[in-house]
Amino acid sequence: MSVILCTAGYDHTIRFWEALSGICSKTIPHPDSQVNRLCITPDKRFLAAAGRQTVKLYDIKSPNTAAVLTFEGHTGNVTGLAFHCEGKWMVTSSEDGTVKIWDTRTGSIQRNYSHGVPVNDVVIHPNQGELISCDRGGNVRIWDLGENKCSHQLVPKEDNPVASVTVATDGSLLCAAVSSSTYGSVFVWRLVTVRDVTTLIPVTEYRAHGTYITRVLLSPDVRHLATCSADHTARIWRVDLERAEATAAAIAEDTTTTIEPGFELEQELDGHQRWVWDCAFSADSAYLVTACSDHYARLWELQSKSIIRQYNGHHRGAVCVALNDYSEVR
Repeated sequence: MSVILCTAGYDHTIRFWEALSGICSKTIPHPDSQVNRLCITPDKRFLAAAGRQTVKLYDIKSPNTAAVLTFEGHTGNVTGLAFHCEGKWMVTSSEDGTVKIWDTRTGSIQRNYSHGVPVNDVVIHPNQGELISCDRGGNVRIWDLGENKCSHQLVPKEDNPVASVTVATDGSLLCAAVSSSTYGSVFVWRLVTVRDVTTLIPVTEYRAHGTYITRVLLSPDVRHLATCSADHTARIWRVDLERAEATAAAIAEDTTTTIEPGFELEQELDGHQRWVWDCAFSADSAYLVTACSDHYARLWELQSKSIIRQYNGHHRGAVCVALNDYSEVR
């Protein structure tokens, strides 16, 4: 079980795959609802599946397909899911307008933060002391767990929903997807932390797709950014922070400048037949798995832009994927 790869979606099943052979090794029924998001614990012991109002926790190695714990408390679709680095707690976001922190041993709610509008995504800062969430009202919020309050509120583009957020593994960078039916833009900030206080410095904004962006994800080595979209593609962008900041400085001095934004398109993964909803990088940042409404998940080798494996088994759209191929517990 050195590689844990699983997908889920609208056919009410969670499927585990042998990454290289493409064989489905295990299927877990999820009869209550569709599955919106998946997340594997850092120690590879458990899988969390976010559904309509609940999150179910499964023992990955157990032959028993019943959930070992159900987290109840949300009143709308659960849209985001992440684990503390040691698995002690889990954070979720929901269309009910809240972000909640849960004790993973008992399933009880430890914290509850309100956005007031449906929340689309939440991630944990690598310092484990801050959460970053985004909502349909166009806000990105940073929650300081030590102070137990919202420390920053950003509005990338007035009245435009923020669909997804991603934070660099080294805590240096925050990206957010802002999109509508006619455009999909990525906003980028540098994160600077001094004495446990985080400051956000705007770096760049660029148009990544011509329609909705469903997911943004920075690679583990922070050299690439993946964007998934309703345009049936996933795109890989080269992260060049120095170039992006030079561009921002040049624009500040001369608003007519046309220097590139520092996020150059490296690859367009265009083998999908419908919306691409989710993606996951391999630990070495060389591969990407995508989940698509055309029922398939696909494993891409990024250097060659080729599909290494196609995972076929879902009877309806695959909308979420989780991958943990780290060689040891991080």
